[in-house]
Amino acid sequence: VFFAEGRAQIEVARMVNDAYADLIAKRPGRFLGFASIPMDDPDGALRELARVLDELRLQGVVLLSNIRGRALADPAYRPFFAECDRRKACVFVHPMIPAAAEPFGEYVLGPIVGFPFDTTLAVARLCYAGVFKELPNIRWLIAHAGGAIPYLLERLDSGWRDFAECRANIDEPPSTYLKRLYYDTVTFSPNNLRLLRDVVGTDHLAMGSDYPHLLGSIDKAISSIEGLDWDATEKERVFSGTALALLANLPARLAHVV
Repeated sequence: VFFAEGRAQIEVARMVNDAYADLIAKRPGRFLGFASIPMDDPDGALRELARVLDELRLQGVVLLSNIRGRALADPAYRPFFAECDRRKACVFVHPMIPAAAEPFGEYVLGPIVGFPFDTTLAVARLCYAGVFKELPNIRWLIAHAGGAIPYLLERLDSGWRDFAECRANIDEPPSTYLKRLYYDTVTFSPNNLRLLRDVVGTDHLAMGSDYPHLLGSIDKAISSIEGLDWDATEKERVFSGTALALLANLPARLAHVV
């Protein structure tokens, strides 16, 4: 969707979302979907948001960490996020190659380093811009364990304390808002998962696999959690409990598993 241009972007989004809805209708107990949104067209984005949530009954929307180089924190997107907030929608932020892509062109650094880098940048900008403060009802799910956000929490808070620009739009340290977000577990590193659990708790962690991306793995998604010294209740929360609490209509759909 994000590589299409103009009117084609709206058409591609509708095609993709209709395909998701058709698959879910055929196997309602096995599949769910996040909708693609034509963010280059503000009015079209709002129309498609209403359609996918009201008519197709998808579970939320997925956005890339930048839209053709434009930050998600750009004021142009605020009406869209305001509507997401009104609807208490789930917004899944997945990384994209950073806008300044040249440094990531060798050694496959785009997905290896660029993805978590751009996730970190997108979330930090959304936070400092006041989006998380002003629109607290959006259920944000951040891919790849939040990039470097958990590691940088204290540094982000220091920026808020030390620089007036970082306090202009938020009343509390960034960590206050960032701990309210949800994060998937696509890091597969026990040390990283322990840090994330210490920061946000397992009730804000949801298992992710990144499958079928080359860096993704269903086996690692499971084993990285099973191998942790967490009790069964915490592991079950990460495997399914957080998703049940986070995604709209999920418990009802699970009742129809075949």
